Amino acid sequence: MDEFLYYTNLYDIYKELLTKTQIEYFEYYYFDNLSYGEIAENKNISRSGVFRQINLTIKKLIKFENTLHLFDRKEKIEELIKNIDDINLKKELENIIEKDD
Repeated sequence: MDEFLYYTNLYDIYKELLTKTQIEYFEYYYFDNLSYGEIAENKNISRSGVFRQINLTIKKLIKFENTLHLFDRKEKIEELIKNIDDINLKKELENIIEKDD
């Protein structure tokens, strides 16, 4: 899995554990596709400040995952669901996973 997809998946799971600033900068960079320079200009700070903030956020997301393993567990459950023949059970499990997102 590429880094972009991995980080955005972690973000979806652990967003509520981040600060407002971390959320804002992460979304500018990963969802709005703004460069460090564009974010720095919008927020009136240095590019290195933006880089540090985004880097810190990524490190926090990875630390959360290394501690809680929620993304890893979700991936394993989704893989198991693929092998279930009972369609009703499959749908029920998929609904449970979607509620957690």
